[in-house]
Amino acid sequence: MQSLLLNDLLLGRRSALKLLAGAAGTALATTNAENARAVTRDMPSSALDLSQPRDNLYAFGKIWAGYDEPVIGAFHGLMYARIQGRRAVPLFNYIGTGVLQAKIAENGDLLIKSRETGYFADLASGEILETWHNPFTDQVVEVYHFYNDLLGGRIGQEIPEFLIGGAHQAPTLMNEGTAFPDANGKYPFRLPYQQFGDDAMVSWDYAHDHINPVTPDGWPGYSTGARITPSEHFTFNFSRRALDDRDLRTVRSTAGFSRLSEAWPFMRMGKAPESLKNLTVFGRMFSHKGLKGYGELPAKLLAYIEKHAPAYLTIPAGWPVQNERVDTWNAFVMDVPPETAGYAWKWADKARPVATPPPTGLGARSYR
Repeated sequence: MQSLLLNDLLLGRRSALKLLAGAAGTALATTNAENARAVTRDMPSSALDLSQPRDNLYAFGKIWAGYDEPVIGAFHGLMYARIQGRRAVPLFNYIGTGVLQAKIAENGDLLIKSRETGYFADLASGEILETWHNPFTDQVVEVYHFYNDLLGGRIGQEIPEFLIGGAHQAPTLMNEGTAFPDANGKYPFRLPYQQFGDDAMVSWDYAHDHINPVTPDGWPGYSTGARITPSEHFTFNFSRRALDDRDLRTVRSTAGFSRLSEAWPFMRMGKAPESLKNLTVFGRMFSHKGLKGYGELPAKLLAYIEKHAPAYLTIPAGWPVQNERVDTWNAFVMDVPPETAGYAWKWADKARPVATPPPTGLGARSYR
């Protein structure tokens, strides 16, 4: 997950975007108005009891996304590189958008779907980069832009475990450190909400450790090694009164967004000196979900997407949603053929399951 969201998606200020959103938006509004009535009917009219998994889960859907209509928002901030024993060095800005929508299923589960972008931008100008000078290797590399055409998920009334990297990998328990088992060994969905007056906040974390799909044998220049350990950490801030207001189908929120991982594949650290192999990329970003439309997106980010990928300011209609591009590393392997001649590539002889190929960046080249 790399973005939080603001409202008014289907009321875009540009005519081209209105055309994109038109028919799908009408269908979404009708479907979700019915869903909203069902949710309101099923939920108690009093303030949310966040000690109860059902209310806690409903609140998360309202904070992370919103019911009724898709919402859109942005993340934007700075990424550093840190090598053990050396001070952190700023690399580039990390910015992007997400369009996201939530729905309560008949059995009470939370359904979420999203469409996301992620870009790297120049520190000084803020312009989205097409190439980047790697100061550690003195190479100019082509930048990989992350496009997640459609991602979907279902969360029940237990804290979810996410499986990244294949069925033979160990799953990751979300919010490890604040999620604890009950007497039956279950992990009820109780996120760690805190409240001070009307100021409410909650955290959402994951920390993975899995086989690197960008393997050293197949992508020796792009791969950082056999395993990767990406983690992301969110701290949401919002009004408790707004959260409890059943007439509000989303809640305005801001968040701190931090991310740690090995070097991004496009940085081409695979053949860097051994002294650089333990490089960690750390990002600290702002994330926001508002109610005032496209004007709350960073201007240069919005201009780039409107020019190159306007569909990513909308989201396809329909439920349920299947996941094809869950994380950046697996998406990279789908988009960028192996460097090593003759290396077995899953997509060598069959079509890649993407509704829309990446519009720009390193990932777009192999689809042309």
